[in-house]
Amino acid sequence: MTDAQAVPRGEGVSNTLLRLLGVDRWTTFDCYGTLIDWNAGIRAALAGIWPDDDPDALLASYHEVETGLEADGTRSYREVLTRAVVDVGAARELAVPVGAGASLAASVPSWLPFPEVSASLGRLRENGWRLAILSNTDADYLDASLSSIGVPVDERVVASDIGSYKPAFAHWGLPCVWINRLGESSRIPRAAELPDLSALPATLERLVPAG
Repeated sequence: MTDAQAVPRGEGVSNTLLRLLGVDRWTTFDCYGTLIDWNAGIRAALAGIWPDDDPDALLASYHEVETGLEADGTRSYREVLTRAVVDVGAARELAVPVGAGASLAASVPSWLPFPEVSASLGRLRENGWRLAILSNTDADYLDASLSSIGVPVDERVVASDIGSYKPAFAHWGLPCVWINRLGESSRIPRAAELPDLSALPATLERLVPAG
C-alpha cells in the first residue's frame, strides 16, 4: 500500500511526524510487497529448506502463520520469520533440517526490488516528493532493502519503533494509492489503485498537485 498526502507548513501533527513539518508533499510506502518482491524471496528461502515440497504451498502456509505471529507486536521481524519456519513445518508436517531454522530470516537482505521501483522512486524525488517508508520489518533489514533499491528516503518507521505491525491503526491515516500487484480485492478506502509503480509519479501529481 502506498500513501500520499500534502503536509501544509506549520500544521500540527503527532510526534512521529514532527520531522515532516515544513515540507509540502510526502508519499509513504510499504516496503515488502510494494517495493521489494517478498513473495519471491520467501518462496525461494522456504524452497531451500524443503526442496521436495511445493514452493507455492509453502508460501501460502507462511502467509497463514505470519499474521498470528505479528498480532501483539512484541516480536521483532527476525523473530517472526524464525518462528514462521517452525510453524510452516508443523502445518505441512515437515521437519526443519538442522541449522535451517534461521535461513528465512537470513534471506531478507537478498530479496530484490520489483523492476520498476528504482526508476519510479527516482522520478518522484525529481518531482519534489519526499519519500518515507512504513514497514513491518527490523531496521537492519530495511537498510539492506533500501540499499538494493538505490534511492534515498527521507523518513522511515519500522514495526519496532511503534510496537505494532500493519495494518494496525498506528501506521495509517493518509489517503492511499493501492499498489495491487496480485489483483486482490479490498474494502480499504483508496484514492487510486495501480498494478505497479510505473504510473505512480503521474498519479500522485494528479492527486496532490505541486504548489
